[in-house]
Amino acid sequence: MKQEKNFSLLGFLFKIFQGAFVGLGAVLPGISGGVLCVIFGIYKTIMEFLADPFKKFKTHVPKLLPYGIGVIVGFLGIAKLLAFLLDKYPAPSVCVFIGLIVGMLPSLFKEAGEKGRTTGSYISFVVAMIVIFALLITLNVLKVEIAGNFFWWLFCGFCLALSVIAPGMSFSTLLMPLGLYEPFVDGISSFDFSILIPAGIGALATVILFAKAVNLLFEKQYSIAFHAIVGVVVAATVMIIPVQSFMSVTGAVVNTICIVCGAAAAFALDKFNQKFADAK
Repeated sequence: MKQEKNFSLLGFLFKIFQGAFVGLGAVLPGISGGVLCVIFGIYKTIMEFLADPFKKFKTHVPKLLPYGIGVIVGFLGIAKLLAFLLDKYPAPSVCVFIGLIVGMLPSLFKEAGEKGRTTGSYISFVVAMIVIFALLITLNVLKVEIAGNFFWWLFCGFCLALSVIAPGMSFSTLLMPLGLYEPFVDGISSFDFSILIPAGIGALATVILFAKAVNLLFEKQYSIAFHAIVGVVVAATVMIIPVQSFMSVTGAVVNTICIVCGAAAAFALDKFNQKFADAK
């Protein structure tokens, strides 16, 4: 009995740890919190809860609680340290996250095929990749600076919610080309209500409008929808590769080591997830 309790506590702490990574993914440039939700196997649970929060409250909140605690810790706490590392060592930091995502892609692809694969599955995978490549490349090319106001903070909230609902769609990737990323994150960390209130309205409206539709899509077209997400993840990951930093021998070596370390950590996390799920 004692062993069971210890293992349960270990599992709870591990979920907090995963949630912290999701929080980090939500705030760090180029990383998607939604991607990490998919990678850690909680995306479907979150979407089911967001689609019908009152009906799913008793069954889903206990499952999501440790992740929620971790998200807060990651977003408001550890994120500041990693944001510092990202500022001082941007390429190696991003490469660690790339490794993390790459290391979990095999299990992600396996989960996408859980209910079989069709021609439509592969078509959705390719189409999703092309759309995300086109969108992110366009955002990178059009470097337009915009002054923040109520309307744009609403848009920021929309992007933040979208980064959870649509994995791979990092809100920072959408906001940075517009010059809104830094003031938005600063506003959140300093609890600026002139930013928090419109952003909260935008995020809530996005969840209400899109969460149920996305959840229904998964129920009706699981394979097609999930393969589209894999396509989004692949495209978004490719787009955050710090290509310039690979131009020097030292940079290439350091970045490669970081990617390998991230992939190894992802592999270990995935193995632990499988053991924990089997034991449960």
